[in-house]
Amino acid sequence: MLNYLEFKNAECKDCYKCLRECPVKAIEVINHQAQIIAERCILCGKCTEVCPQNAKRVHTEINEVKALLASGGTVLASVAPSFVSSFEIDDFLPMKLALGRLGFADAEETAVGANAVTGEYEKLLKTGKYKNFITSACPAVNRMIQLYYPAALKYLAPVDSPMIAHAKMLKSLHPDAKVVFIGPCIAKKREGRESGVVDGVLTFEDLKNLLEENNIDLKTVSRLPHGGEGEVNRAKYYPISRGIIKSFDKYVDGYEYVAGDGADKCREVLENIDSLSGMFLELNSCEYACVNGPCSLIHKGSAVKANAAIRKYTNKDIENKISGKIKVPEGVTLAHEYKRMRPDERIPSEREIAEILARTGKVKKSDELNCGACGYNSCREKAWAVANGYAEIEMCLPYMREKAESMSYEIIQNSPNGIVLLDNDMTITEINLKAKEILGITEKDVKGRAAFDFMNPTEFVLALDEGKDVHNKKIKIEKTGKTIELSVILLAKQKVLFGVMKDITEEADYDEKLNAVKMETLTTTDEVIKKQMRVAQEIASLLGETTAETKVALLKLKKTLAGEGEKDK
Repeated sequence: MLNYLEFKNAECKDCYKCLRECPVKAIEVINHQAQIIAERCILCGKCTEVCPQNAKRVHTEINEVKALLASGGTVLASVAPSFVSSFEIDDFLPMKLALGRLGFADAEETAVGANAVTGEYEKLLKTGKYKNFITSACPAVNRMIQLYYPAALKYLAPVDSPMIAHAKMLKSLHPDAKVVFIGPCIAKKREGRESGVVDGVLTFEDLKNLLEENNIDLKTVSRLPHGGEGEVNRAKYYPISRGIIKSFDKYVDGYEYVAGDGADKCREVLENIDSLSGMFLELNSCEYACVNGPCSLIHKGSAVKANAAIRKYTNKDIENKISGKIKVPEGVTLAHEYKRMRPDERIPSEREIAEILARTGKVKKSDELNCGACGYNSCREKAWAVANGYAEIEMCLPYMREKAESMSYEIIQNSPNGIVLLDNDMTITEINLKAKEILGITEKDVKGRAAFDFMNPTEFVLALDEGKDVHNKKIKIEKTGKTIELSVILLAKQKVLFGVMKDITEEADYDEKLNAVKMETLTTTDEVIKKQMRVAQEIASLLGETTAETKVALLKLKKTLAGEGEKDK
């Protein structure tokens, strides 16, 4: 299945905002990356608007349309009337001329098809067989009904959308032509591909890129002389809220005409459709209707201005004129049957749901917070998504936070080292039992108290002021007599100072004893050496006297022996 919407995985930040905003939960999270579930998606484009990382990418058919234009065949453009607000021009002729330069043989407003659709609505309303009547102009709403609100199918007008109606009318007049729709809607891409009569769909963003690529400035084109007033067609109101209602020349009696725009309003209406009666319901998935489509070019917050532009554009043709109905070519039928659709998914058993809930610590009803942080409206809905492989257990943020806090608490409290966390105001935010023992703190709860009341936080202050960590600073705690190695880690983003105290009292005492033994040994050794030196000196002295006496005796003996030898001669 073609993905009309895609996610840029590298930029998806695991925030679940798209899932929270998706009206039909057509987004799955796999390995912490969001992905579109194509068969569930109604292509309302809400996710493209809310993604903080702009991680969504809309499929483009620019290359396919370029190929059609280069083929040499007749290519006709059907342009949604909201071009007025997106391109900030007040006449269709400049758009028609610009499209001619791009290679289109002709261009016409989709409002021509919309006019014919309004005519079909009138015929159906006059039959009086509809308890309620839902317009079929928005393909995203039509898909929503087909997939998720089958009870409303009997109220959905069995009529083509304006895009399909216009394409049929164009092809009836030009059988060999290719038709390309241009508008602000993503859902039109799938509708066009499935229709069999629309040969390509460009968004206004696509058209803007094509115009820039070919150096075509609509504002310059708009200064060219043109053919004056446009044709009278109240269906040009279609892209604004209540636009379909305003396209009627006269309302059919027996109905209250109400517009609901925005997916949430549409869901509210569809969920309660059987409780309503005598309602003509103009439903649009986009807030402020088509002028605020996901691929429109209006600036954020400019939907009201865009609404006014459409009104002004349409009103100038209607003033002092009688609006007529555009004739549908003979042989063209605008009837359409919207069939029930079922996504390929299963309904998990109550036991399976309970098992999944239990994995996130939800064993009784009160455990189900239904906070919506995961993107789903309730814990049970999220469990259903897990069962279908659309969601991961870890997406339950309260559970993961509780788990992380529990693990952190256990790690801190069971650490063999003293751990203390201070904020930038030197207030204790966390402290374990070992740290309290080291510091001699006897009070049960000191969190939220000033660190100065219980310890000397000099190293913490220095770490904060100098913006760098402290490692293995040896400190003596006077109150308890303990010796510690203190390390302070500066967690700047969290505005927390993380202190680790390693109790080295025994090592320090051992070192002191060892040093004392060394000093005692050195003293003893020094005394022994001195004593040995004295003995050696005494021995040397005695040896020196004996040697001298021996030497004198030997010399006398030598002289004596020498004298006796002379006498013998």
